[in-house]
Amino acid sequence: MSRSHLPETPSSGRRRVVLPIVRGAWGLALVAVPGRLITRFGGESTGRSRGVARVLGARHLLQAAVEARGAERQARGRSILGRSVDLSHAGTAVALAATDRRWRRLAVVDAVIATGFAAAR
Repeated sequence: MSRSHLPETPSSGRRRVVLPIVRGAWGLALVAVPGRLITRFGGESTGRSRGVARVLGARHLLQAAVEARGAERQARGRSILGRSVDLSHAGTAVALAATDRRWRRLAVVDAVIATGFAAAR
């Protein structure tokens, strides 16, 4: 039986409601206080790094809005697309960690968070 035909369990229903809230909170934090998060997780807060964090935060806010809108009737395709976006983001963070020692710790944290969002879907 394919996953799209499995009956919804209470935990999967809660996850579809909670995930956009958690993602939205993370995105809001990245937009509102990027410097604090960057330094907290081992990066250097520069104008460029704060700008990148704000763009990523806006992406999370947009994705949270899309997820929240489809929480009651989430299509399988949207779930696969969301997971693909998160895994692509994690992959680019891993590539950054592998190539730029200065941003390694922050990139690994970012990859773990993105992978967590993908796994939670």
